[in-house]
Amino acid sequence: MVPDRGTTNDAHPAVVLLHAGVADSRMWEVQRRALEGRYAVWSPDLRGFGERPHEPGPFSHTDDLLALLDGHGVERAALVGSSFGGRVALETASVAPDRVSALVLLCGAAPLLPATDDLVAFDEEEERLLAAGDLDGAVELNVRTWLGPSADETARELLQAMQSRAFALDAAAEEPSPPVELRRPEIDLAAVAMPALVVSGDHDLLLFRQTARHLAEHLPQAETVSLEWAGHLPSLERPQETASLVAGYLDRVLGHEA
Repeated sequence: MVPDRGTTNDAHPAVVLLHAGVADSRMWEVQRRALEGRYAVWSPDLRGFGERPHEPGPFSHTDDLLALLDGHGVERAALVGSSFGGRVALETASVAPDRVSALVLLCGAAPLLPATDDLVAFDEEEERLLAAGDLDGAVELNVRTWLGPSADETARELLQAMQSRAFALDAAAEEPSPPVELRRPEIDLAAVAMPALVVSGDHDLLLFRQTARHLAEHLPQAETVSLEWAGHLPSLERPQETASLVAGYLDRVLGHEA
């Protein structure tokens, strides 16, 4: 995992921004700028996204993330995860809770509840479009599904570019030897005892709203925020407002002042 910008200044607590599965590190530009200066910030591309292609063989995003921290001499970091990045954050906090100082889960994904009808319909339509070779249609489906009504055209164009890139990297990884194998650690919510902010969007798919409630009930130190304006990707929909939310929470729980 190659870090996209960062600092190892010990005076600044470490923060890692983990992007959604329909995006890459570019989704964090506004939030990264808001945190830099008082935090050591990394916004890496996970494997298969942005500037990091898939690599042959087995891997886990948790191992990659811990290797990033080790490579920069970081003992503990706050993890800010959007959607799939939230799942990576929860997996890492389950496997290595002593390495995680706090969590911010923005419409976080987690394999804790059964799929809802709206998610099943999305998955089936995306699969149909991809099987038909309609990549443009699949990209547009993702943009429509995951961005809420507050998103402007700039956000939509950026998500189009990021999702297109992810599809291209997935296609390039179809025949590697040995094959790409993503290994996913189990999530143990009882082990995730660090402070956690669970954020949900009122315009998000039902499964993610249910997941937010489940996390709020089972994480030992969870706080919740429900955003009435948000879909699934608040950091793209209202970047400055989301930056203030994330920074304010981290400042408070990490005891750090601007």
